[in-house]
Amino acid sequence: MNVLLLGSGGREHALAWKIAASPLLTKLYAAPGNPGIGAEAELVKLDIADHAAVAAFCREKKIDLVVVGPEGPLVAGIADDLRAENIRVFGPSKAAARLEGSKGFTKDLCARYNIPTAAYGRFGDLASAKAYVEKMGAPIVIKADGLAAGKGVTVAMTMDEAQAAVDACFDGSFGAAGAEVVIEEFMTGEEASFFCLCDGTTALPFGTAQDHKRVGDGDVGPNTGGMGAYSPAPVMPPDMIERTMREIIDPTMRGMADLGAPFAGILFAGLMITENGPKLIEYNTRFGDPECQVLMMRLKDDLVVLLNAAVDGQLAHTSVRWRDEAALTIVMAARGYPGTPEKGSVIRGVEDAAGEGVQIFHAGTAINGGALVANGGRVLNVTATGATVGEAQARAYAALDRIDWPDGFCRRDIGWQAVAREQAG
Repeated sequence: MNVLLLGSGGREHALAWKIAASPLLTKLYAAPGNPGIGAEAELVKLDIADHAAVAAFCREKKIDLVVVGPEGPLVAGIADDLRAENIRVFGPSKAAARLEGSKGFTKDLCARYNIPTAAYGRFGDLASAKAYVEKMGAPIVIKADGLAAGKGVTVAMTMDEAQAAVDACFDGSFGAAGAEVVIEEFMTGEEASFFCLCDGTTALPFGTAQDHKRVGDGDVGPNTGGMGAYSPAPVMPPDMIERTMREIIDPTMRGMADLGAPFAGILFAGLMITENGPKLIEYNTRFGDPECQVLMMRLKDDLVVLLNAAVDGQLAHTSVRWRDEAALTIVMAARGYPGTPEKGSVIRGVEDAAGEGVQIFHAGTAINGGALVANGGRVLNVTATGATVGEAQARAYAALDRIDWPDGFCRRDIGWQAVAREQAG
């Protein structure tokens, strides 16, 4: 098969690494890719926002499957435009991608289908949003309705924080994403990431993970796109997975079908595991980043076979096998992230850091004058496997410490909850 992978981040490097291992693969192209992806695929200078150009490339290169990495093109309807040209694509339609593209849409779906989630309100103007915050009090969660690159959510612990977050949405800090605001009750519990491969009818459980959103050790500082993750999530044993399928995933699949927008692709449920069971925080309609990196390290099966089954509506006859090992990834970020990251600093030693049970996935990297340089906020994902999360953690940090990048930083406590559980026995 000829496969085209769209995207340029750490998630896409992990997908490229796994797709490249498939015996079904003839040729892998990636657009626009990054230097790490370039080791697995032929990089193509395509504007992935230009759907007609992507379709023309697919016809020219006889592409058998397009895999869409990031959420932006999905919400913009690239899957519909490619399918209209009879090009097979893994990813939801524009209508189905509203599960990520509009937090308000998802909350309304939850209300309609009795899916457990936080109580909420939707607001299109500053005054009514602020009045709701005054009425509900803090702590409270403020979310820009649309896509904001993982930065449109504020967990406000004080009223001042909450009102400032509402102001930020309506003053244009998140562009069009903040034109409407969703305000939710604060939930207590432990977060988990749960994935399902979907073909419009069947949802097949596809692994669990736990990520670390805040920038600093001890879960302090602003939210980021994710500073690290590990898999599997101890808080998601088989009975919790079964309950999540029954109470959250299955009614979502039914609801989307009822709306004429059956969901096909990867459905990523951000969950809060509360004392009353799982509650939905939000949906994403693509592989998580950095959760994808740990899932790909643990996946035993051929990813291309699984993606084909999803595209062809065959998931009811499909199963997924996982390696027994845990996997853990650490994000190395550029100084200034999650604000304005400093670009251009030279990174050395990446090749020396990889090894047995360790993969270094590139996220925001570029080549400049023959040197590997930082070209984004989250730059590298140092990923390792181990018999336990603790072993994977030790291996990942040992690899990370072999990388020479004075202008980079990372959290030093990725996996702390799982490691503490293991040590407690």
